[in-house]
Amino acid sequence: MKPSRRTLLMLLPLCALAPAQAQPAASVPLEAAREALAGGRVRVIDIREPSEHAAGVAAGAQLLPMSQLQQRQAELPDKDLPVLLICRTQNRSKATALKLREAGYRQVQYVEGGMSEWVKRGWPTRQP
Repeated sequence: MKPSRRTLLMLLPLCALAPAQAQPAASVPLEAAREALAGGRVRVIDIREPSEHAAGVAAGAQLLPMSQLQQRQAELPDKDLPVLLICRTQNRSKATALKLREAGYRQVQYVEGGMSEWVKRGWPTRQP
């Protein structure tokens, strides 16, 4: 049975109340992230915890542990600027990117493979 036009018009205001579907977190290949970081075209935020940072970080990455993100939200760039999140393997950065997208950060993405893949490839790191 097809709903009447009147029924559809009555349901229309309810659609506005439904939660918007969050756009899935987009990823960036590790190579592209490295090039963008080196070229200064993007802000890379390393969300690993301080004990993980001690093993080495990518030069130029901002250190902002996931556990401190809420308290230090003022340190995040403007919601319209491109941001790449990196963690050890990509699990935390993917989840965090999704949460930030839900909060209105339109250009946040996570780095595929994370710092474990960065180190595995022998790319340079520095001590924090």
